[in-house]
Amino acid sequence: MRILVTGGHGQCGRRLVVRGAARGVEIIARSRAELDICDPSALASRLVADAPDAVVNAAAFTYVDGAETAREATFAVNATGAGNVARACAAQAIPLLHVSTDYVFDGELGRPYREDDPIGPVGAYGESKAAGEAQVLAAGGTVIRTSWLFAAGGDGFVQRILAGLASRRSIRVVTDRHGCPTWADDLADALLELAACGAPGGILHYTGAGATSRHGFACAIAEAAGIEVTRVVPTTSEDDPRKAARPAATVLDTTKIRALGIVPRPWSIGLAQVVDAERGRRCGRST
Repeated sequence: MRILVTGGHGQCGRRLVVRGAARGVEIIARSRAELDICDPSALASRLVADAPDAVVNAAAFTYVDGAETAREATFAVNATGAGNVARACAAQAIPLLHVSTDYVFDGELGRPYREDDPIGPVGAYGESKAAGEAQVLAAGGTVIRTSWLFAAGGDGFVQRILAGLASRRSIRVVTDRHGCPTWADDLADALLELAACGAPGGILHYTGAGATSRHGFACAIAEAAGIEVTRVVPTTSEDDPRKAARPAATVLDTTKIRALGIVPRPWSIGLAQVVDAERGRRCGRST
């Protein structure tokens, strides 16, 4: 099987390459420089040239605060670009898996969000991803919502917490935002399984098993790194102002994808491996 991945140099794209190789799946991971999803003609030509059996659209503008002042660029990628991919795939009858986010919800429901719950994004990033979902679904693609993605390498939440703890005695992390961390390797495996069955259509939720707060996640990172968790000081969003609003609690219900036989693992399994890899990188050890 051959799978084309847009946004191939991001967290999800990089791990799809690794997990695909482990399964004997050929992954063609295209960076933005190699494939701009804002260019419909380039997309059509690339699909013909690469002849994939399925496509995973992992390309996205993910800078949440930056999206507030770069709305046009954000919507160009997350909404119009996603639609371009979906329509190009539909024109060539290629199954599409589109990676979306918990930020399409407002976080005020009070229980885990199901796929059919009303959306209500609170910022430009979530709005753009919601618009992209609509275009993907209209073209017959499959939307996979995930949350709090983490992986070795890059500049994600795990890396920022470790860097903060390395440079300061203590760091402050909010206790009033809740969700489910997701190891990019596990998401990659789920996407590969869905691609293998031809993509079911509609919306599915996939996250790591177990909800926590941002503060709880940061404490788990510290603990995995052998650092005193008391150095992670609790605070609230009110004392941690950001340019963009964030949803308060966006735990995603994964019942629907579990029914397909894809059962999320606890995110702590992946966290231990990612923290070990990051510590090895900081010490100059090959990982």
